[in-house]
Amino acid sequence: MNNKELGIYIHIPFCKKKCYYCDFVSFSNLENKQTGYIEALKKEISCYDLEEYNVTTIYIGGGTPSYIDCYEIKEILDELRKRLKNNETKFSDIEITIEVNPGTVDKEKLEVYKLSGVNRLSIGLQSTKDILLKEIGRIHTYKEFLQSYEHAKQVGFENINVDLMLGLPNQSIQDMKDSLKEVIKMEPNHISIYSLIVEEKTPIKKLIEEGELQLPEEIQERRMYWYVKSMLELSGYNHYEISNFAKEGRESKHNMNCWEQKEYIGLGVAAHSYINGIRYSNVTDLDCYIKNMMELKNVKKQLQSKTNIIYNICEVQNLEDKQKEYMLLGLRKIQGVSITKFKEKYVENPIFLFRKQMEKLTKEDLLQIDGDYIRLTNKGLDFANQVWEEFV
Repeated sequence: MNNKELGIYIHIPFCKKKCYYCDFVSFSNLENKQTGYIEALKKEISCYDLEEYNVTTIYIGGGTPSYIDCYEIKEILDELRKRLKNNETKFSDIEITIEVNPGTVDKEKLEVYKLSGVNRLSIGLQSTKDILLKEIGRIHTYKEFLQSYEHAKQVGFENINVDLMLGLPNQSIQDMKDSLKEVIKMEPNHISIYSLIVEEKTPIKKLIEEGELQLPEEIQERRMYWYVKSMLELSGYNHYEISNFAKEGRESKHNMNCWEQKEYIGLGVAAHSYINGIRYSNVTDLDCYIKNMMELKNVKKQLQSKTNIIYNICEVQNLEDKQKEYMLLGLRKIQGVSITKFKEKYVENPIFLFRKQMEKLTKEDLLQIDGDYIRLTNKGLDFANQVWEEFV
């Protein structure tokens, strides 16, 4: 059996409405482009040779994948199933996740996803407070989330992630505690907690600059984070990555593979891939992506071509690049980087290889060596960006 693992990411860039904090490549009011886009996606899938890989995860993200017709999701997965037909991979063994937003999904859609092979849902709640949802441009209410969650359980989904956000404008610690309490009661087996990042050129940045919205102070946002960590661990969730908590055995395989530097391909406009130490991305222009893919003969040839016009080559890694990135990604995990696994992959001992960084970061109490693992300290969790910068 082929052991070369591969993850697949599929980007659905359409939304009913863009959230105020979103800086992803996604579009609202372009429903007339959806059919052409799905055809282009299927064409891109059909050109890939997946025979040499053991596909372990498929992740459908966006945008809002649940906004488009559910049968178009089925078409995409059917095309992938065809490409894996002669592979030893069984479709049912693959972790297949789709992101869904309340207000864009109903019971029928969820049933079609289930029948198409989807076995994991990631539901974007963000907060149980409707006023906070409205202020960040979310289209749903808490009641709609509850309906979506209930429908998912009725349809038979067992592996469900719920997204929450910290540090939202006008969010109090009590607001966050209330949201967390309600979500824990529902017992999803995975919870992601993201701190709001205010990106350039987003509507939320303008609203904050104009004084219409006010962010909590950084110390308050950190208190929220540590409260969440404590409560989720007491409730039986394993804190396995900076922003992610899971019941035993329910960690996101797709994300874990990325943090362990395994290979993946990204399908769709602006999607990124990592193969053979090369990072490349699709074009970000929707019309250009559709045109390129419909004219495409063979993706593999395009990747080998030095006059590449279909993809943007972002990075061609040398050995040092790979080693640094392995550290950077691995230090997102709470368990940290295994010294043994690093040596198995790169021969050298990371403590010696990165002795300057290790000396500095341990002296600052941001990193610790604990048996076979190099991991973030509690202080390091608060200042993780400073740690990661040392390995860029």
